[in-house]
Amino acid sequence: MAMMAGGMAAPFLLSPCLAGKSRTKPLNVLLLCVDDLRPEMGCLGTAYAQTENMDRLSRRSVRFTHHFVQVATCGASRYALLTGRSPARSGVTRGNGAMYQGQTAFSQAPTPKAQTLPECFRRSGYHTVCIGKISHTPDGRVYSYDGTGDGRPEMPHAWDELATPFGPWKRGWGAFFAYEKGRHREDGMGHTDLMEFTAEQDEELPDGLLAQAAVDKLKELATSDQPFFLAVGFYKPHLPFVGTRKDWEAMQDADIPIASHQARPDSVHWHRSGEFNKYNAPFQKDPPLREEDQLKAKRAYLACVRFTDRQIGKVLDALDVMGLADNTVIVLWGDHGWHLGDSQIWGKHTPFERAVHSPLMIHVPGMENQGQICNALVETIDLFPTLLEVCSPSFQDTEFPLDGHSLCPLIKDVNAKVRDAALSYWGSAVTVRTATHRLIASRSEQGFENLELYDMGKGPDPAQNLAETQPDKAQELLGYMPSWTP
Repeated sequence: MAMMAGGMAAPFLLSPCLAGKSRTKPLNVLLLCVDDLRPEMGCLGTAYAQTENMDRLSRRSVRFTHHFVQVATCGASRYALLTGRSPARSGVTRGNGAMYQGQTAFSQAPTPKAQTLPECFRRSGYHTVCIGKISHTPDGRVYSYDGTGDGRPEMPHAWDELATPFGPWKRGWGAFFAYEKGRHREDGMGHTDLMEFTAEQDEELPDGLLAQAAVDKLKELATSDQPFFLAVGFYKPHLPFVGTRKDWEAMQDADIPIASHQARPDSVHWHRSGEFNKYNAPFQKDPPLREEDQLKAKRAYLACVRFTDRQIGKVLDALDVMGLADNTVIVLWGDHGWHLGDSQIWGKHTPFERAVHSPLMIHVPGMENQGQICNALVETIDLFPTLLEVCSPSFQDTEFPLDGHSLCPLIKDVNAKVRDAALSYWGSAVTVRTATHRLIASRSEQGFENLELYDMGKGPDPAQNLAETQPDKAQELLGYMPSWTP
Protein backbone atom coordinates (compact mmCIF):
# COMPACT_ATOMS: atom_id res chain seq x y z
CA MET A 1 0.00 0.00 0.00
CA ALA A 2 0.96 3.67 -0.42
CA MET A 3 2.13 5.46 2.70
CA MET A 4 0.69 8.68 4.05
CA ALA A 5 2.83 11.36 5.62
CA GLY A 6 3.76 10.01 9.06
CA GLY A 7 3.96 6.41 7.86
CA MET A 8 0.27 5.50 7.97
CA ALA A 9 -0.99 3.12 5.32
CA ALA A 10 -3.30 4.75 2.77
CA PRO A 11 -6.33 2.72 1.63
CA PHE A 12 -6.94 2.06 -2.06
CA LEU A 13 -10.50 3.08 -2.81
CA LEU A 14 -12.35 2.20 -5.97
CA SER A 15 -12.46 4.94 -8.58
CA PRO A 16 -16.04 5.94 -9.46
CA CYS A 17 -14.81 6.42 -13.05
CA LEU A 18 -14.00 2.72 -13.35
CA ALA A 19 -17.59 1.53 -13.03
CA GLY A 20 -16.80 -0.53 -9.94
CA LYS A 21 -13.64 -2.17 -11.27
CA SER A 22 -11.14 -2.95 -8.53
CA ARG A 23 -7.45 -2.11 -8.42
CA THR A 24 -4.64 -3.28 -6.23
CA LYS A 25 -2.45 -0.18 -6.14
CA PRO A 26 -2.95 3.60 -6.33
CA LEU A 27 -3.19 5.31 -9.69
CA ASN A 28 -0.34 7.53 -10.85
CA VAL A 29 -1.04 10.93 -12.40
CA LEU A 30 0.58 12.44 -15.49
CA LEU A 31 -0.54 16.05 -15.92
CA LEU A 32 0.42 17.60 -19.28
CA CYS A 33 -0.01 21.38 -19.46
CA VAL A 34 0.41 23.32 -22.70
CA ASP A 35 0.68 27.11 -22.87
CA ASP A 36 -1.56 29.10 -25.27
CA LEU A 37 -3.00 26.00 -26.97
CA ARG A 38 -6.18 26.51 -28.97
CA PRO A 39 -8.69 23.64 -29.09
CA GLU A 40 -7.78 22.92 -32.69
CA MET A 41 -6.20 19.58 -33.48
CA GLY A 42 -6.85 16.70 -35.80
CA CYS A 43 -8.99 14.82 -33.30
CA LEU A 44 -11.18 17.91 -32.85
CA GLY A 45 -11.75 18.37 -36.57
CA THR A 46 -8.93 20.74 -37.55
CA ALA A 47 -7.45 18.83 -40.47
CA TYR A 48 -4.49 21.14 -41.06
CA ALA A 49 -3.22 20.88 -37.46
CA GLN A 50 -0.44 18.28 -37.29
CA THR A 51 -1.12 16.81 -33.85
CA GLU A 52 -0.73 13.07 -34.27
CA ASN A 53 0.34 12.44 -30.67
CA MET A 54 -2.43 14.44 -29.03
CA ASP A 55 -4.77 12.69 -31.47
CA ARG A 56 -3.34 9.37 -30.28
CA LEU A 57 -4.00 10.33 -26.67
CA SER A 58 -7.54 11.33 -27.58
CA ARG A 59 -8.27 7.80 -28.73
CA ARG A 60 -7.89 6.56 -25.15
CA SER A 61 -9.40 9.62 -23.46
CA VAL A 62 -12.62 11.52 -23.09
CA ARG A 63 -12.31 14.73 -25.10
CA PHE A 64 -14.14 17.71 -23.62
CA THR A 65 -15.15 20.02 -26.45
CA HIS A 66 -16.63 22.70 -24.19
CA HIS A 67 -13.89 23.20 -21.61
CA PHE A 68 -13.48 26.78 -20.42
CA VAL A 69 -10.68 28.21 -18.30
CA GLN A 70 -11.29 30.56 -15.37
CA VAL A 71 -9.09 33.40 -16.68
CA ALA A 72 -7.60 34.03 -20.11
CA THR A 73 -4.04 34.45 -18.87
CA CYS A 74 -1.38 32.02 -17.70
CA GLY A 75 -0.85 32.71 -14.01
CA ALA A 76 -4.48 33.24 -13.00
CA SER A 77 -5.68 30.25 -15.01
CA ARG A 78 -3.07 27.98 -13.44
CA TYR A 79 -3.84 29.32 -9.98
CA ALA A 80 -7.46 28.23 -10.49
CA LEU A 81 -6.34 24.80 -11.71
CA LEU A 82 -3.98 24.20 -8.81
CA THR A 83 -6.19 25.55 -6.02
CA GLY A 84 -9.62 24.59 -7.36
CA ARG A 85 -10.83 28.07 -6.49
CA SER A 86 -13.15 30.27 -8.51
CA PRO A 87 -11.96 33.84 -9.13
CA ALA A 88 -15.22 34.92 -7.47
CA ARG A 89 -13.74 33.52 -4.26
CA SER A 90 -10.02 34.16 -4.73
CA GLY A 91 -10.27 37.53 -6.47
CA VAL A 92 -7.59 36.42 -8.96
CA THR A 93 -8.84 37.68 -12.32
CA ARG A 94 -5.72 39.08 -14.04
CA GLY A 95 -2.11 38.23 -14.76
CA ASN A 96 -0.74 40.17 -11.81
CA GLY A 97 -2.78 38.25 -9.27
CA ALA A 98 -1.76 35.39 -6.99
CA MET A 99 1.20 34.13 -9.01
CA TYR A 100 3.24 36.58 -11.00
CA GLN A 101 6.78 37.92 -11.30
CA GLY A 102 8.45 37.63 -7.92
CA GLN A 103 5.14 36.95 -6.17
CA THR A 104 3.35 33.94 -4.72
CA ALA A 105 0.15 33.87 -2.72
CA PHE A 106 0.97 30.67 -0.87
CA SER A 107 2.20 30.35 2.70
CA GLN A 108 5.83 29.27 2.94
CA ALA A 109 5.19 27.80 6.39
CA PRO A 110 3.56 24.37 6.62
CA THR A 111 -0.22 24.57 6.88
CA PRO A 112 -2.64 22.09 8.46
CA LYS A 113 -4.52 21.81 5.17
CA ALA A 114 -3.21 21.44 1.63
CA GLN A 115 -2.90 24.63 -0.40
CA THR A 116 -2.72 22.99 -3.82
CA LEU A 117 -3.63 19.90 -5.83
CA PRO A 118 -0.15 18.30 -5.90
CA GLU A 119 0.22 18.92 -2.18
CA CYS A 120 -2.82 16.68 -1.55
CA PHE A 121 -1.06 13.89 -3.43
CA ARG A 122 2.28 14.53 -1.74
CA ARG A 123 0.66 14.32 1.70
CA SER A 124 -0.91 11.05 0.55
CA GLY A 125 2.46 9.43 -0.06
CA TYR A 126 2.88 10.26 -3.75
CA HIS A 127 6.23 11.35 -5.18
CA THR A 128 5.46 14.69 -6.83
CA VAL A 129 7.59 16.13 -9.65
CA CYS A 130 7.31 19.42 -11.54
CA ILE A 131 9.02 19.74 -14.93
CA GLY A 132 8.40 22.97 -16.85
CA LYS A 133 5.56 25.45 -16.48
CA ILE A 134 2.83 24.20 -14.16
CA SER A 135 2.30 27.24 -11.96
CA HIS A 136 3.03 30.67 -13.41
CA THR A 137 6.83 30.52 -13.45
CA PRO A 138 8.49 28.25 -16.03
CA ASP A 139 10.18 26.07 -13.40
CA GLY A 140 8.11 26.47 -10.22
CA ARG A 141 10.57 28.92 -8.61
CA VAL A 142 9.84 32.55 -7.78
CA TYR A 143 11.88 34.78 -10.06
CA SER A 144 10.98 37.82 -12.14
CA TYR A 145 11.53 38.00 -15.88
CA ASP A 146 14.90 39.70 -15.34
CA GLY A 147 16.14 36.97 -13.02
CA THR A 148 15.72 38.83 -9.75
CA GLY A 149 14.09 36.98 -6.86
CA ASP A 150 14.99 34.46 -4.21
CA GLY A 151 14.00 31.30 -6.08
CA ARG A 152 11.75 29.96 -3.35
CA PRO A 153 9.10 27.46 -4.48
CA GLU A 154 6.13 29.18 -6.05
CA MET A 155 3.92 26.49 -4.51
CA PRO A 156 5.51 25.53 -1.17
CA HIS A 157 5.11 21.92 0.00
CA ALA A 158 3.70 20.81 -3.36
CA TRP A 159 6.70 19.17 -5.02
CA ASP A 160 9.30 16.66 -3.97
CA GLU A 161 11.29 17.71 -7.04
CA LEU A 162 11.52 20.84 -9.16
CA ALA A 163 13.27 19.14 -12.06
CA THR A 164 13.15 21.61 -14.95
CA PRO A 165 16.30 21.59 -17.12
CA PHE A 166 17.59 24.98 -18.29
CA GLY A 167 20.29 24.03 -20.80
CA PRO A 168 22.27 27.02 -22.10
CA TRP A 169 19.44 29.40 -21.08
CA LYS A 170 20.55 29.02 -17.43
CA ARG A 171 17.25 30.00 -15.79
CA GLY A 172 13.52 29.47 -16.15
CA TRP A 173 12.40 32.69 -17.78
CA GLY A 174 15.34 32.47 -20.16
CA ALA A 175 14.16 29.03 -21.25
CA PHE A 176 10.60 30.26 -21.53
CA PHE A 177 11.40 33.18 -23.85
CA ALA A 178 14.09 31.20 -25.64
CA TYR A 179 15.67 31.29 -29.03
CA GLU A 180 18.31 28.82 -30.20
CA LYS A 181 21.78 28.64 -28.58
CA GLY A 182 21.00 30.17 -25.21
CA ARG A 183 19.60 33.44 -26.49
CA HIS A 184 16.34 34.73 -25.00
CA ARG A 185 14.10 37.76 -24.83
CA GLU A 186 15.25 38.80 -21.36
CA ASP A 187 19.04 38.47 -21.80
CA GLY A 188 19.55 42.20 -22.42
CA MET A 189 20.73 41.67 -26.00
CA GLY A 190 17.54 42.84 -27.69
CA HIS A 191 16.31 39.47 -28.96
CA THR A 192 12.66 40.04 -29.86
CA ASP A 193 12.03 38.22 -33.13
CA LEU A 194 8.46 37.01 -33.41
CA MET A 195 9.54 33.69 -34.94
CA GLU A 196 12.63 31.55 -35.40
CA PHE A 197 12.83 28.09 -36.94
CA THR A 198 16.54 27.34 -37.32
CA ALA A 199 17.13 24.51 -34.80
CA GLU A 200 17.73 21.09 -36.31
CA GLN A 201 17.15 18.91 -33.22
CA ASP A 202 14.39 19.08 -30.63
CA GLU A 203 16.92 19.10 -27.78
CA GLU A 204 18.37 22.36 -29.11
CA LEU A 205 15.24 24.04 -27.69
CA PRO A 206 13.83 24.08 -24.13
CA ASP A 207 10.71 22.01 -24.78
CA GLY A 208 12.89 19.27 -26.21
CA LEU A 209 14.86 19.28 -22.97
CA LEU A 210 11.62 19.16 -20.95
CA ALA A 211 10.47 16.09 -22.85
CA GLN A 212 13.80 14.33 -22.34
CA ALA A 213 13.75 15.17 -18.63
CA ALA A 214 10.23 13.73 -18.35
CA VAL A 215 11.27 10.54 -20.15
CA ASP A 216 14.28 10.12 -17.85
CA LYS A 217 12.10 10.75 -14.80
CA LEU A 218 9.55 8.14 -15.89
CA LYS A 219 12.35 5.59 -16.21
CA GLU A 220 13.33 6.38 -12.64
CA LEU A 221 9.77 6.36 -11.30
CA ALA A 222 9.07 3.00 -12.93
CA THR A 223 11.59 1.37 -10.59
CA SER A 224 9.78 2.57 -7.45
CA ASP A 225 6.76 1.15 -5.64
CA GLN A 226 5.74 4.68 -4.66
CA PRO A 227 2.92 6.23 -6.74
CA PHE A 228 3.77 9.45 -8.54
CA PHE A 229 2.21 12.75 -9.60
CA LEU A 230 4.29 13.97 -12.55
CA ALA A 231 3.39 17.35 -14.03
CA VAL A 232 5.03 18.40 -17.30
CA GLY A 233 4.36 21.91 -18.62
CA PHE A 234 5.37 22.70 -22.20
CA TYR A 235 6.09 26.31 -23.20
CA LYS A 236 5.15 26.38 -26.86
CA PRO A 237 3.15 27.58 -28.70
CA HIS A 238 3.58 30.62 -26.39
CA LEU A 239 5.39 33.60 -27.94
CA PRO A 240 7.95 33.86 -29.39
CA PHE A 241 7.11 31.30 -32.05
CA VAL A 242 10.22 29.11 -31.97
CA GLY A 243 10.53 25.53 -33.20
CA THR A 244 12.71 23.39 -35.42
CA ARG A 245 13.28 23.92 -39.11
CA LYS A 246 11.31 20.76 -39.96
CA ASP A 247 8.25 22.05 -38.11
CA TRP A 248 8.20 25.25 -40.13
CA GLU A 249 8.76 23.40 -43.40
CA ALA A 250 6.02 20.89 -42.58
CA MET A 251 3.43 23.66 -42.37
CA GLN A 252 4.31 25.36 -45.65
CA ASP A 253 2.13 23.13 -47.83
CA ALA A 254 -0.73 22.88 -45.34
CA ASP A 255 -4.02 24.36 -46.55
CA ILE A 256 -4.53 26.85 -43.72
CA PRO A 257 -7.36 29.39 -43.73
CA ILE A 258 -7.10 32.86 -42.27
CA ALA A 259 -9.36 33.76 -39.36
CA SER A 260 -13.02 33.39 -40.31
CA HIS A 261 -14.06 36.59 -38.50
CA GLN A 262 -11.94 39.51 -39.70
CA ALA A 263 -13.96 42.43 -38.36
CA ARG A 264 -13.03 44.33 -35.22
CA PRO A 265 -15.90 43.96 -32.72
CA ASP A 266 -17.64 46.92 -31.13
CA SER A 267 -16.61 45.87 -27.64
CA VAL A 268 -14.80 47.45 -24.72
CA HIS A 269 -12.86 44.19 -24.43
CA TRP A 270 -11.09 44.42 -27.79
CA HIS A 271 -7.35 45.12 -27.48
CA ARG A 272 -4.42 45.90 -29.75
CA SER A 273 -2.46 42.68 -29.12
CA GLY A 274 0.20 44.30 -26.96
CA GLU A 275 2.05 41.07 -26.16
CA PHE A 276 2.21 40.09 -29.84
CA ASN A 277 3.33 43.57 -30.87
CA LYS A 278 6.29 43.54 -28.46
CA TYR A 279 8.02 41.25 -30.93
CA ASN A 280 9.81 42.15 -34.12
CA ALA A 281 7.78 40.62 -36.96
CA PRO A 282 8.79 40.26 -40.63
CA PHE A 283 5.66 42.24 -41.58
CA GLN A 284 3.57 45.25 -40.63
CA LYS A 285 1.59 44.43 -37.47
CA ASP A 286 -1.04 47.16 -37.45
CA PRO A 287 -4.52 45.56 -37.55
CA PRO A 288 -5.82 44.22 -39.71
CA LEU A 289 -2.80 42.28 -40.92
CA ARG A 290 -2.57 41.59 -44.62
CA GLU A 291 -3.81 38.12 -45.52
CA GLU A 292 -0.33 36.85 -46.45
CA ASP A 293 1.03 38.09 -43.11
CA GLN A 294 -1.82 36.50 -41.20
CA LEU A 295 -0.97 33.19 -42.83
CA LYS A 296 2.71 33.54 -41.97
CA ALA A 297 1.95 34.17 -38.30
CA LYS A 298 -0.61 31.37 -38.20
CA ARG A 299 1.85 28.91 -39.80
CA ALA A 300 4.41 29.86 -37.17
CA TYR A 301 1.92 29.18 -34.36
CA LEU A 302 0.91 25.83 -35.88
CA ALA A 303 4.56 24.87 -36.37
CA CYS A 304 5.05 25.38 -32.63
CA VAL A 305 1.99 23.24 -31.92
CA ARG A 306 3.50 20.52 -34.10
CA PHE A 307 6.78 20.80 -32.18
CA THR A 308 5.08 20.50 -28.80
CA ASP A 309 2.91 17.63 -30.01
CA ARG A 310 6.07 15.69 -30.81
CA GLN A 311 7.40 16.26 -27.28
CA ILE A 312 4.12 15.03 -25.83
CA GLY A 313 4.49 11.91 -27.97
CA LYS A 314 7.88 11.17 -26.42
CA VAL A 315 6.40 11.30 -22.91
CA LEU A 316 3.46 9.08 -23.88
CA ASP A 317 5.83 6.60 -25.52
CA ALA A 318 7.94 6.44 -22.36
CA LEU A 319 4.83 5.80 -20.26
CA ASP A 320 4.02 2.83 -22.48
CA VAL A 321 7.56 1.47 -22.68
CA MET A 322 8.03 1.67 -18.92
CA GLY A 323 4.84 -0.32 -18.36
CA LEU A 324 3.17 2.57 -16.53
CA ALA A 325 0.29 3.34 -18.86
CA ASP A 326 -2.10 0.76 -17.39
CA ASN A 327 -1.93 2.43 -13.99
CA THR A 328 -1.61 6.14 -14.85
CA VAL A 329 -4.29 8.79 -15.20
CA ILE A 330 -3.38 11.20 -18.00
CA VAL A 331 -4.70 14.75 -18.23
CA LEU A 332 -3.93 17.04 -21.17
CA TRP A 333 -4.91 20.65 -20.40
CA GLY A 334 -4.45 23.95 -22.20
CA ASP A 335 -4.17 26.96 -19.89
CA HIS A 336 -6.31 29.15 -22.20
CA GLY A 337 -7.05 29.78 -25.84
CA TRP A 338 -5.54 32.34 -28.23
CA HIS A 339 -6.84 34.66 -30.94
CA LEU A 340 -5.04 33.98 -34.23
CA GLY A 341 -6.28 37.07 -36.00
CA ASP A 342 -9.86 36.37 -34.99
CA SER A 343 -11.60 39.75 -34.45
CA GLN A 344 -8.26 41.41 -35.38
CA ILE A 345 -6.68 40.13 -32.15
CA TRP A 346 -3.41 38.23 -31.81
CA GLY A 347 -3.22 36.87 -28.30
CA LYS A 348 -5.31 36.08 -25.24
CA HIS A 349 -6.48 38.55 -22.53
CA THR A 350 -10.13 38.80 -23.55
CA PRO A 351 -13.39 37.33 -22.23
CA PHE A 352 -14.27 36.16 -25.75
CA GLU A 353 -14.76 32.50 -26.66
CA ARG A 354 -11.43 32.20 -28.47
CA ALA A 355 -9.47 33.17 -25.34
CA VAL A 356 -11.28 31.17 -22.66
CA HIS A 357 -11.86 27.96 -24.65
CA SER A 358 -9.04 25.40 -24.46
CA PRO A 359 -8.41 21.66 -24.90
CA LEU A 360 -9.02 19.10 -22.17
CA MET A 361 -8.58 15.33 -22.36
CA ILE A 362 -8.74 12.84 -19.51
CA HIS A 363 -7.67 9.20 -19.65
CA VAL A 364 -8.42 6.88 -16.73
CA PRO A 365 -7.08 3.32 -16.96
CA GLY A 366 -9.98 0.92 -17.33
CA MET A 367 -12.49 3.59 -18.36
CA GLU A 368 -15.22 2.39 -20.71
CA ASN A 369 -15.59 5.55 -22.80
CA GLN A 370 -12.14 5.72 -24.37
CA GLY A 371 -12.07 7.85 -27.49
CA GLN A 372 -15.46 9.44 -26.90
CA ILE A 373 -16.36 13.12 -27.14
CA CYS A 374 -18.15 14.95 -24.34
CA ASN A 375 -19.93 18.18 -25.27
CA ALA A 376 -20.95 19.07 -21.72
CA LEU A 377 -19.88 22.40 -20.24
CA VAL A 378 -16.85 22.00 -17.93
CA GLU A 379 -14.41 24.37 -16.23
CA THR A 380 -10.75 24.17 -15.26
CA ILE A 381 -11.63 24.21 -11.54
CA ASP A 382 -13.39 20.87 -12.10
CA LEU A 383 -10.05 19.08 -12.50
CA PHE A 384 -9.05 19.26 -8.81
CA PRO A 385 -12.15 17.41 -7.50
CA THR A 386 -12.02 15.04 -10.46
CA LEU A 387 -8.50 13.84 -9.70
CA LEU A 388 -9.32 13.48 -6.02
CA GLU A 389 -12.31 11.30 -6.87
CA VAL A 390 -10.52 9.26 -9.54
CA CYS A 391 -7.35 8.58 -7.55
CA SER A 392 -8.73 8.68 -3.99
CA PRO A 393 -5.58 10.07 -2.34
CA SER A 394 -5.86 9.66 1.42
CA PHE A 395 -5.28 13.37 2.21
CA GLN A 396 -8.02 15.57 0.75
CA ASP A 397 -8.32 18.33 3.35
CA THR A 398 -7.85 21.60 1.43
CA GLU A 399 -7.26 25.08 2.82
CA PHE A 400 -10.27 26.43 0.91
CA PRO A 401 -13.42 24.62 -0.25
CA LEU A 402 -13.19 23.44 -3.86
CA ASP A 403 -15.49 25.37 -6.18
CA GLY A 404 -15.61 22.91 -9.08
CA HIS A 405 -17.50 19.70 -9.80
CA SER A 406 -16.02 16.26 -10.32
CA LEU A 407 -16.14 15.20 -13.97
CA CYS A 408 -16.47 11.52 -13.07
CA PRO A 409 -20.15 11.49 -14.12
CA LEU A 410 -19.05 12.64 -17.59
CA ILE A 411 -16.19 10.15 -17.76
CA LYS A 412 -18.72 7.40 -17.07
CA ASP A 413 -21.39 8.85 -19.36
CA VAL A 414 -20.38 11.50 -21.89
CA ASN A 415 -24.05 12.48 -22.31
CA ALA A 416 -24.38 13.51 -18.66
CA LYS A 417 -24.18 17.08 -17.35
CA VAL A 418 -22.46 18.64 -14.32
CA ARG A 419 -23.31 22.34 -14.84
CA ASP A 420 -25.69 24.56 -16.79
CA ALA A 421 -23.17 27.34 -17.38
CA ALA A 422 -19.41 27.89 -17.38
CA LEU A 423 -17.96 31.13 -15.97
CA SER A 424 -14.74 32.86 -16.94
CA TYR A 425 -13.16 36.15 -15.91
CA TRP A 426 -10.82 38.84 -17.17
CA GLY A 427 -10.22 41.85 -14.93
CA SER A 428 -13.63 43.36 -14.21
CA ALA A 429 -15.29 41.31 -16.95
CA VAL A 430 -17.29 38.18 -16.16
CA THR A 431 -18.53 35.93 -18.94
CA VAL A 432 -21.19 33.23 -18.78
CA ARG A 433 -21.26 30.45 -21.34
CA THR A 434 -24.32 28.23 -21.71
CA ALA A 435 -24.86 25.56 -24.34
CA THR A 436 -26.21 28.17 -26.75
CA HIS A 437 -25.04 31.68 -25.76
CA ARG A 438 -22.27 33.72 -24.20
CA LEU A 439 -22.91 36.80 -22.07
CA ILE A 440 -20.09 39.20 -21.18
CA ALA A 441 -20.59 41.91 -18.56
CA SER A 442 -18.39 44.35 -16.68
CA ARG A 443 -18.63 44.26 -12.90
CA SER A 444 -18.99 47.60 -11.11
CA GLU A 445 -20.29 48.96 -7.81
CA GLN A 446 -23.65 49.46 -9.52
CA GLY A 447 -23.84 45.84 -10.69
CA PHE A 448 -23.18 44.47 -14.16
CA GLU A 449 -22.97 46.76 -17.17
CA ASN A 450 -21.71 46.83 -20.78
CA LEU A 451 -23.73 43.72 -21.57
CA GLU A 452 -22.69 41.75 -24.65
CA LEU A 453 -24.75 38.72 -25.69
CA TYR A 454 -23.65 36.39 -28.47
CA ASP A 455 -25.35 33.42 -30.10
CA MET A 456 -22.76 30.62 -30.14
CA GLY A 457 -24.71 28.87 -32.86
CA LYS A 458 -23.55 31.66 -35.20
CA GLY A 459 -19.88 31.01 -34.45
CA PRO A 460 -17.33 31.62 -31.68
CA ASP A 461 -16.51 35.24 -32.52
CA PRO A 462 -18.24 38.40 -31.21
CA ALA A 463 -19.96 39.32 -34.47
CA GLN A 464 -23.41 40.60 -33.36
CA ASN A 465 -24.27 41.82 -29.87
CA LEU A 466 -27.83 40.70 -29.09
CA ALA A 467 -28.10 42.20 -25.60
CA GLU A 468 -30.56 44.91 -26.64
CA THR A 469 -32.63 42.83 -29.06
CA GLN A 470 -32.82 39.79 -26.75
CA PRO A 471 -33.02 41.32 -23.24
CA ASP A 472 -34.81 38.30 -21.77
CA LYS A 473 -31.97 35.99 -22.81
CA ALA A 474 -29.42 38.45 -21.40
CA GLN A 475 -31.29 38.52 -18.08
CA GLU A 476 -31.44 34.72 -18.06
CA LEU A 477 -27.66 34.48 -18.32
CA LEU A 478 -27.18 37.26 -15.76
CA GLY A 479 -28.81 34.86 -13.35
CA TYR A 480 -25.67 32.72 -13.46
CA MET A 481 -23.40 35.57 -12.35
CA PRO A 482 -21.54 34.72 -9.14
CA SER A 483 -21.74 36.27 -5.72
CA TRP A 484 -18.37 37.78 -4.80
CA THR A 485 -16.81 36.56 -1.57
CA PRO A 486 -13.01 36.88 -1.90
